[in-house]
Amino acid sequence: MSANPASPVPVARPARRATAHGAALIERHCSVGRTIDVIGDGWTFMILREGYFGVRRFDDFQQVLGLPRTTLADRLRRLTALGLLRRVPYSLAPPRQEYRLTASGIDLYPVMLALMAFGDKWLAGAEGKPLQLVHQDCGQDCSAVVICSECRRDIRPERVSYRDGPGAGSGTVPLRRRTRRSADPTALERRRPSSVARALRVIGDRWSFMIIREGFFGVRRFDDLQTRLGIAPNILSDRLGRLVAEGVFRRVAYQRGPERFEYRFSDKGKDLFGSMIAMLRWGDRWLSGGRPPLILRHADCGRDFEPTVACDRCRQALQATHMRYRMHYRDPVGGS
Repeated sequence: MSANPASPVPVARPARRATAHGAALIERHCSVGRTIDVIGDGWTFMILREGYFGVRRFDDFQQVLGLPRTTLADRLRRLTALGLLRRVPYSLAPPRQEYRLTASGIDLYPVMLALMAFGDKWLAGAEGKPLQLVHQDCGQDCSAVVICSECRRDIRPERVSYRDGPGAGSGTVPLRRRTRRSADPTALERRRPSSVARALRVIGDRWSFMIIREGFFGVRRFDDLQTRLGIAPNILSDRLGRLVAEGVFRRVAYQRGPERFEYRFSDKGKDLFGSMIAMLRWGDRWLSGGRPPLILRHADCGRDFEPTVACDRCRQALQATHMRYRMHYRDPVGGS
């Protein structure tokens, strides 16, 4: 994913097709899009984040997130149905169950770390980052970086090209229910300050994710974004306005009379590339049936690679079970 693909992806208007379940959208296969369909809701991210902190029971999730019980129950059911969580009995009288991460749920941890790194760098504010990662393998305080699996160097979007993989093509996907942002922009941090939550306030709905994805494919203009995504113009205008206001994109005039603009990434926006290709890696692994739609190549080493979220000190891949944390706030679930 970059502005300089090995072979250009044609801009073609997604078609709508009638199905037994109503209208559907014909969309090119994309592991980022598939991942966003699974986890592209802010509360879903937050539930998974608490799972990495060891929260397993309904009442504990509800306490730390401050979610309405019906909303929490809906998200937990969905995560269980998708195979990211599994229900395990912990009490027989009365019968009660807790929610534990599956292998695919645990493997989303690098995506969380990539979003955390973005939030720590760009959204921490005067108080600094809420959480310090400690990598047990090297024993050092660390930050997450996205590196090339082959040469272990940091990945920058302008140094990555792509070509079609064995899963390239297009297919029918259901039209999504319109997602809405929370009326309270601080809702995701109601109980626990979080750089992940702050990142999601910037890019936390599916359309924003998809617009950013297209930006990394080199799509910059309003009409082209509308064509590629099949998005309503008022929704596209709203999301682009938000992303410009958040400093992810900057508007650059390319025509006068009438004046028209294209949307180019700021340095802040470019730093979202790591999160996007971390999602691509997870989608390739769990949702592509072993047939990734895109193959990434790193110009620095000239090899195809897999994005790896690693420790910035020892350059080894970060795993959920090998991490400790120092919280710069009081833990809302017992302890500080």
